[in-house]
Amino acid sequence: MSIPAIGGVTSVAPTAYLSALTGADTAAPASDGSAFASVLGSIDSLQGLQATSNELAVRAVTGDLDDVHDYTVAAAEASLTLELTAALRNKAVDAFTEIMRMQA
Repeated sequence: MSIPAIGGVTSVAPTAYLSALTGADTAAPASDGSAFASVLGSIDSLQGLQATSNELAVRAVTGDLDDVHDYTVAAAEASLTLELTAALRNKAVDAFTEIMRMQA
């Protein structure tokens, strides 16, 4: 018995996924603050994903949502983006703490 391969699934490099989420170019860091501005823009994007997920949740509960998979995908995307944002924040705080510890 052979199991057929799943079609349509492609592999994405983690840096490409991070770049797509944050909108930042990971290849060339900028010194003019545009990278920080793009991170702030990604937080707005996170808020939008959470708002969409909340709206779809309400529609699912009230019975107005035709396909529950839309809510499942939106909730998973919002959750993953929130986890990634929290991990980036934690790494930035750790780096800042390490720099402050080196100066003492």
